[in-house]
Amino acid sequence: MSSVLLLSCPDQPGIVAATAQAIADNSGNIVHAEQYVKGDDANSSAVFFQRVVFNHTDGATAKAFRTAFAPTAERFSMTVDLRDDAGSVPTAIMASRQPHCLYDLLTRWRNGEMPMDLRVVISNHPDHEEICTHMNVPYVHLPVTKDAKAQQERNVLDVLDHHGVELIVMARYMQILSDDFVSRHPMRIINIHHSFLPAFIGANPYRQAHERGVKLIGATAHYATAELDEGPIIAQDTAHVSHRETVAQLTARGRDLETVVLARAVAAHVEHRVAVHGHRTIVYN
Repeated sequence: MSSVLLLSCPDQPGIVAATAQAIADNSGNIVHAEQYVKGDDANSSAVFFQRVVFNHTDGATAKAFRTAFAPTAERFSMTVDLRDDAGSVPTAIMASRQPHCLYDLLTRWRNGEMPMDLRVVISNHPDHEEICTHMNVPYVHLPVTKDAKAQQERNVLDVLDHHGVELIVMARYMQILSDDFVSRHPMRIINIHHSFLPAFIGANPYRQAHERGVKLIGATAHYATAELDEGPIIAQDTAHVSHRETVAQLTARGRDLETVVLARAVAAHVEHRVAVHGHRTIVYN
């Protein structure tokens, strides 16, 4: 079996050698390694990041390796995240009425292209129950009203707990999550934003873009935080457009971008390729 080690620490000599030696000493065989150094700037010192994929015997466990690796981690003041590569991440998708991101993720998951353990789809509308039932995914409809929003969030949290969810994907879920909700799942909620942030905010972003005659539209996938649409960015993409395109055409092209960017971000997370450092992410290939 294989495991993925994500680590970060102050940059210094010997980190790569010590990490490789610790893995070898515990019957591990490195099959992929990638590193990055965030250099000195006016506010911080250099920080070293590394992702290591290694094979080991079936009898070895992540817990045992974590214990064995502890002296190396302490020596270099490392932050360590160790996960089994073979274990997919228990995931919930949250959606509202717009279907494009939800349907895309369902299709990728069903075809084996998205290595997530999809446990449940939650929506504040009943629209997508039929396709989820067809794909044998539990569908929970939890409507939102102005006077019962807090209770609806508590119900959502209960559903997530019941299904053992670790990752929440907001596939165009058009409700703002409370600070309390987000704080319970730090850096484990991925949202898709219909702009190349920062850009047009509020309702009808593609109409705003059309009225301003933009030549570039985009989409941004990021982790949800208490600061609305300010979380660490995981993936982005853009498309060139012209004055000839209508609002409907811009919207359609934007939806295509949203599906691709969100899928790219979810894949990076479930494949343990994302390291968060402050307001930034390091996304390994």
